[in-house]
Amino acid sequence: MTTPSFSVYGLATPLLRPGDDVAEHLLSSVERSAVRGFETGDVVVVAESALATAENRVVQLADVEPSAKALRFAEEFDMDPRHAEVVLRESDRIVGGIPGFLLCLKNGTLLPNAGIDASNAPEGSLVLLPLDPDASAARIRATIAERSGADVGVIVIDSRTHAMRLGCSGVAIGCSGIPSVVDERGKKDLFGRELEVTKRAVADCIASAAELVMGEAGECVPAAVVRGVGLVVGDYTGVATIDASECLFMGVALHTDPSLLVKDNRES
Repeated sequence: MTTPSFSVYGLATPLLRPGDDVAEHLLSSVERSAVRGFETGDVVVVAESALATAENRVVQLADVEPSAKALRFAEEFDMDPRHAEVVLRESDRIVGGIPGFLLCLKNGTLLPNAGIDASNAPEGSLVLLPLDPDASAARIRATIAERSGADVGVIVIDSRTHAMRLGCSGVAIGCSGIPSVVDERGKKDLFGRELEVTKRAVADCIASAAELVMGEAGECVPAAVVRGVGLVVGDYTGVATIDASECLFMGVALHTDPSLLVKDNRES
């Protein structure tokens, strides 16, 4: 991968509705943007909530009947029981929670409320994650290639918090056409030492850069095009994940003897 010097451009669209052709909206929007069209090598970034809405991944709370388990979680974590029920249905496993949120494992990813979005959703409804973000990214990529002739990478992104940090940043949940992670092992650092473990989460880095122009509120900029990032577009698909036992944060929780934990390292 070459050293990138890239630019990021927001792609504004009308409010997306169930059944909309997302790729068609992107192709129309890019013609009105500063870049005036897609080019081979571009990376197209699409917000999961807009994509999921177009894919009709919307649940009406009035149609949800909370289970006994959802009622217990809702009471413990101060949630709407119907919201808790939808989170349970969408999760592979509930790890824990804080007021307003359940921490979930879903598709190999740790995330709050199973990625369900109440913001940018119509009143009385919730937007779920796209059913298969990798497949959605591949479909959008294929349509852009067919209609514009440009071979682009496509990333579907979400906003996530990170351990012990305030605020959200972008993370890739679906990917097609570019590697989500670039292996830097074997390269030399500034002092000639060989890197042994470093892998760059390039799709997540691109996601965060794109979020700077996409926004989180009512901007109606559900996508961005990143140009000049230096990745070669090719036959790549999927976002690389690891098992919970290999994760630093989850692994500590799974394998550390609670009696060995220190409440405050400054305590003697």
